[in-house]
Amino acid sequence: MKNETSSVAATQGSAHAGSKGGSGGLPDPTATPGGASKPANNTAGKDTRRRVITASFIGNFVEWFDYAVYGYLAGIISTVFFPASDRQTALLATFGVFAVSFFVRPLGGFIWGHIGDRLGRKRALSLSIVLMSVATFCIALIPGYNSIGVMAPILLLLVRVVQGFSAAGEYAGASAFLVEYAPAHRRGLYAAVVPASTAAGLLLGSLLAALLSSVLSAEQLGEWGWRLPFLLAAPMGLIGRYIRTKLEDTPAFREMAAKDTAVKAPAFAMFKTYRKQLVIATGAVLLNAVGFYVILSYMPTYLSEELHFGAAESFLATTIALVSYIGFIFLTGIASDSFGRKRMLMTASVLFVVLTVPAFMLLDTGNFLVIVLVQVLLGGMLTLNDGTLPSFLAELFPTRVRYSGFAVSFNLSNALFGGTAPFMATLLIGLTHNQLAPGWYLVAAAVISLIAVLFAVETSKKPLQQD
Repeated sequence: MKNETSSVAATQGSAHAGSKGGSGGLPDPTATPGGASKPANNTAGKDTRRRVITASFIGNFVEWFDYAVYGYLAGIISTVFFPASDRQTALLATFGVFAVSFFVRPLGGFIWGHIGDRLGRKRALSLSIVLMSVATFCIALIPGYNSIGVMAPILLLLVRVVQGFSAAGEYAGASAFLVEYAPAHRRGLYAAVVPASTAAGLLLGSLLAALLSSVLSAEQLGEWGWRLPFLLAAPMGLIGRYIRTKLEDTPAFREMAAKDTAVKAPAFAMFKTYRKQLVIATGAVLLNAVGFYVILSYMPTYLSEELHFGAAESFLATTIALVSYIGFIFLTGIASDSFGRKRMLMTASVLFVVLTVPAFMLLDTGNFLVIVLVQVLLGGMLTLNDGTLPSFLAELFPTRVRYSGFAVSFNLSNALFGGTAPFMATLLIGLTHNQLAPGWYLVAAAVISLIAVLFAVETSKKPLQQD
């Protein structure tokens, strides 16, 4: 197989003669009167951008569908893979496996970042979706603790580690892919597709979990019903890979390859030249890392296990919140294009500092309508961060280290605080005997993110950094 850099360079060379988005021999519509070219991310046609959006959406969708199913069925999974003598210990162990799988994500961030910055965003994304799909499918095939004993949780852990590694390249790669294809004035809106796809994956996971819980008995769900959602990963992953292989790499990457300015060691270049951006990015991700998993993944377990709310009602409340989240996320993307990334991220942090604990107090009312409204409120606040973060992180780093900078910062923060959020929330409640502990944990994350963003420069309405 020819070297990826050589092939994208050839593609870029032919693009100057007649872009797919142009019209044969007519002048390049992206050229300025002085002969200079506009940023490379303005050269793609509408059909190409639609395919890019679809490819980015479906890959991230598959990944987070798995995480949703695991989170929403955590109570069932804990009884299948761990001794059922101590329910809280089994639940902690289940979330512990969830957290441990995140520890490999920083390593995955370095590797996927290297592949994405050296060989192309397309190559990295095509590989990551295959690993994720295969690992998710394998969960459905693992026997339970009653069948193979301690090997059951060990196999579960190994598969989750593979999932964590593959996930390390997905969010960052899809965001960079969209931002580098998007029109300069709509990068926030295009990048918002990534968190929207995560919520859509969570939504399908929630709906399936609710459906299985309602149509199957507890015995059927524990014996085989919980395996059904994981079996869907294989066909969805194959569809996602097929779509991605039919796309060209991003204009920004092809331009860099044509100029032969790619660095041999993107991670080394990132730490040498862009340390400040890396620290800011890692801190800015913290609210997303904790908030996403507490509000959109852990919440059904919190409502049913800690507040003793009905399981079906807990799933339904979270489903309604997810639907509103998807709608809000695109509005946030549009707003970040108009008002700037920094302003939106700071607003989100301040709202979480002020409103999170009172919101968690209202959850304890046991009133279904109140619980739904609180979850919609928390999800809406989170979209102010989540809908802005992908474009902010992608714009923070130049093309040659964009994938690495995004992947390392995003995955480091998620490994330390995101994947551990359900575990920490459960542990803090057990240690403090205070059901508001997850809310205070969110407040702490918001404070750190606010401080990080204060040191950032505004990245919207500016050309993407090329060097």
